Amino acid sequence: MPYDVDLADRLREMLADRPGIEEKRMFGGVAFLLDGHMAVAASSKGGLLLRADPAQTESLLTDPRAEPFEMRGRPMAGWLRVDLDESVSNDELGRWVQHGLIYAGTLPPK
Repeated sequence: MPYDVDLADRLREMLADRPGIEEKRMFGGVAFLLDGHMAVAASSKGGLLLRADPAQTESLLTDPRAEPFEMRGRPMAGWLRVDLDESVSNDELGRWVQHGLIYAGTLPPK
């Protein structure tokens, strides 16, 4: 499945004026990096790939649309796939994006 082009466009628009953002093809989708660290991506599996504070993983997973992101069959702490589509409001999408930006902002620039 190719990544959701509409979601990528929404992310691009949402992050256009944010300093330090770079767009890059990653994981078969389109990722948005803050100072070299991935914050969010339009996932090749559909929905949003989110990098968040590992300490918040469990609380974020209480949302029924969120699930652990797995690489090679292993869940990765602090990485989530969130089932979002075009019906999700910009406010709600922005809430998820903020989690990614906040965490990426805590990491030293690459």
